[in-house]
Amino acid sequence: MALKRKGNSQGLSPTALRAKRSRDKAAAMSEWGKFKKRTAQTSDCPKGYDFDHALGKCIKKKSNRKKNSRSGVTKNKYGY
Repeated sequence: MALKRKGNSQGLSPTALRAKRSRDKAAAMSEWGKFKKRTAQTSDCPKGYDFDHALGKCIKKKSNRKKNSRSGVTKNKYGY
C-alpha cells in the first residue's frame, strides 16, 4: 500500500497532482472564483460557518461542503 503524502489525500500520482493543482488554481482565479471569494469574505460568518452562495447566507461548514455541486444554480442566480 502506497503512503499518502501531505497535500495528496486522494492518492494521486505526482503528474496528476500537478495537473489538479493547476486546474484548481485556474478555477480560483477565474471571475466566478474571485466573485465567490469576495462575497464569502464580506459576509463575516461566525467561526465554524461558511457562506453559501446558493442561499445567500452563512450555514455550517459541514452542511455547505456536503451539499456543494456543480449544477450551475448559483452561477445562474448571480448571472455568471
